[in-house]
Amino acid sequence: MRARLRAFLRRHRVFAAVLAAAFLLRMVTMLGYGPALWFNDSYEYVSGAVNPDRPSALRPNGYSFWLLALRPFHSFALVAFSQHLMGLGVGVLVYALLRCRFALPGWGAALATVPVLFDAYQIQLEHMIMSDTMFMLLVVGVITLVLWHRRMPWWLGAVVGLLLALTALTRSIGLPILALVAVYLLVKRTGWKPIAAMVTACALPVAGYMAWFSSAHGNFAMTNSDGAILYMRTALFADCNEMEVDPRKELELALLCISDPPDKRSFSGQKYLWWAQNGQRFHAFGVGTTFTPEMNATAGEFAKRAILSQPGDFLAIVVRDFFRAFRWDRPRFPDANTYRQYEFLPENKVLPAWSSPKGSTTDRDALIYDPDLPTAQIRGKPSVIGTDVHDPWAAFMQGYQRIVRLPGTVLGVLLLIGLAGVAVRWRTLGGPVLLPWLAAFGLILAPAATAEFDYRYLLPAVPLACLAAAISLRRGVRLRARTSGG
Repeated sequence: MRARLRAFLRRHRVFAAVLAAAFLLRMVTMLGYGPALWFNDSYEYVSGAVNPDRPSALRPNGYSFWLLALRPFHSFALVAFSQHLMGLGVGVLVYALLRCRFALPGWGAALATVPVLFDAYQIQLEHMIMSDTMFMLLVVGVITLVLWHRRMPWWLGAVVGLLLALTALTRSIGLPILALVAVYLLVKRTGWKPIAAMVTACALPVAGYMAWFSSAHGNFAMTNSDGAILYMRTALFADCNEMEVDPRKELELALLCISDPPDKRSFSGQKYLWWAQNGQRFHAFGVGTTFTPEMNATAGEFAKRAILSQPGDFLAIVVRDFFRAFRWDRPRFPDANTYRQYEFLPENKVLPAWSSPKGSTTDRDALIYDPDLPTAQIRGKPSVIGTDVHDPWAAFMQGYQRIVRLPGTVLGVLLLIGLAGVAVRWRTLGGPVLLPWLAAFGLILAPAATAEFDYRYLLPAVPLACLAAAISLRRGVRLRARTSGG
């Protein structure tokens, strides 16, 4: 056994060294920032695990289910550690696919994992109580399984479908990936049985979740937020005069009109969804109405009318946010507070006492989940410390983050290399490059078109862009694909 292990490590010595260094960076992060990092969305995920009897109206509960599975251990440190393993797992999948399926040299396959394994913002996101790392692992797992097998048996199609269901329940953008994979398998003439098994295996869990959602919220859906989020996307340009909204006949739509002219509005649409600002009256329907079926439908109708009446304005804002992803620098967007949440900061994080289900508060929910969270008297009242900073480990990661990151321009270059690989393989409709490239491109474009640019939305596209670029650059892949049927 030891001889086999030594032989395995020698064969993959470059990647073993890369993976070990990446693991050490994550251990430094855990030592410096205990037990985890937090984002504004983290608290609802925790509340979903503490109160699992009702689905969230805002986002699917898939990640809350993961927190619920780990809840018996009462440790956010364990959650963070599991997510660091997920991040390492993404690197392992990328390496294994490139090395074993596409026969890249060890150093080349290992190089393709570097953006995922060493980007400081990737490591920071893994340490955060957020769904993104889990979503990334699921997406890369799906792409790996599909590319690994040219002829897919029906049972493997069912496994891919279950993974896609988990992806959709983690982030709702996972459902379009099902359509992408299904079309890819049709183009590759995989056969109807694995595709049918995949669609069925995905549809059953999703339909079950939607039935549960219906029992709680009254409508058969996964969330009550898609219309409201799309409203946020259109809030920067929507002009009710051009949309011909008549307040005498369409009062509910008129209440969503923004009185400030477009050139005077905030540069971020989030201002008009989460806070009533600059003449906008999103909350005029009453407290707690933001994510009801009625409000969601009204906001969705408003957004669709804005897009249809002002298609040029909509296209301009989508293009602007899409290309924002490829800047070399990292401007503060959408605001300084959100930007800071993606940074390794030098100070402790005090959890807010926002309201949560069943009359509790977000800090109490966190304390229920992990009773070992430290508390302190801050401004005369007990407060829960969600992140306890410890030097020199924290200081090291702060310095590391200032130096080691993946610039958006590099991500753009990776996509261009993948696009060239698709073009070269035009006779086979892009060959094996097509699927990871389209998935990466779609994961960047979808937020720009339906929500708003956010730095964390870029990270799941990175391993897929690396896959597409690496396969494109590999000499002899086309020959290997022919001989293996790929």
